[in-house]
Amino acid sequence: MTNCQEITNREEWERFFDKVQEKTFLQSWNWGEFQKMMGNKIWRLGIYDDVHAPGVHNVALVVRITAKRGRFLLIQHAVEVSEILVQKLKEIAQKENCSFIRIAPLLPRTPENEKLFKDLGFRESPIHASAYEATWRLDITPREDELLMNMRKTTRYLIRQAQKNSDIKISKSERLDDVVIYDKLKQKVAAHQKFTPFSLEFIENEFKSFSKDNQALLFFGKYKGEIIAAALVIFWSGIGFYHQAALSPRHHKIPIAYLLQWEAIKEAKRRGCHLYDFWGYVDPKSKHPWAGPTFFKMGFGGKAFEYVKTQDLPLSKKYWLTYLFEKARKTKRGL
Repeated sequence: MTNCQEITNREEWERFFDKVQEKTFLQSWNWGEFQKMMGNKIWRLGIYDDVHAPGVHNVALVVRITAKRGRFLLIQHAVEVSEILVQKLKEIAQKENCSFIRIAPLLPRTPENEKLFKDLGFRESPIHASAYEATWRLDITPREDELLMNMRKTTRYLIRQAQKNSDIKISKSERLDDVVIYDKLKQKVAAHQKFTPFSLEFIENEFKSFSKDNQALLFFGKYKGEIIAAALVIFWSGIGFYHQAALSPRHHKIPIAYLLQWEAIKEAKRRGCHLYDFWGYVDPKSKHPWAGPTFFKMGFGGKAFEYVKTQDLPLSKKYWLTYLFEKARKTKRGL
């Protein structure tokens, strides 16, 4: 008999992902802890089949989001979606007075998978769910010299130039206090590029949630003693995730970001990771704001992975107010 129930055992939850290939830390136990720190209610659901193959067959970290535009359930980077899971989500949504369910799946973008969601009553979301719908990943199991040789020639050259420059220094930190340093640089970048960054509380709580298990590290790039580049990298389940980053707008001609990225990749390799996820990918030839960063990431080698776009399951008329609001915001941002 197949059933859906909450999982309270951390080892059982994390062990499930040992055998899963497509995964990100947005389904990790610690991301659930982070969501609770942010004041969000969560459910860790497991799908069990007690007849054919006992044990957990699928999991989903479900987060209740309360925003100005309404209350909804959010599942970021779900590894699988089924009728029994959707039914459980509908039950939770009804009890929690949610107007819709939003899922950002980690299922390949194929007609079959898109039909799966359509058949379950979902429709494409007007925006992505604060989680990428495509990414650029690098296999980091080869030796360091092989990784360098597989890079774009310009990327490899700029890494070596930065290594030779005595004014450039890369450092690592596990100190929570140093999140403030990252945040100050990110605020400068946001003001220059005119976007709203994650709050200091968000970054601090993310760092707290993962650093306690040695799963988070801050990287800083100094030029002549001034920090002009920074990144927050998450290490989880054999993958290094380049999740947060900032580079001083005044120093784009200095190749410090290339060396910082290379040091992060090497750190992931030292920690036994087999993949490095650059966190996000768009067409580098498009006019999307992420086109430039994507071109930068591609220089390190690797390949693109594209997933079914974020899906919404409307549950009440309130959803359409959210839909119109988010559609307008997406157009305004040029996304």
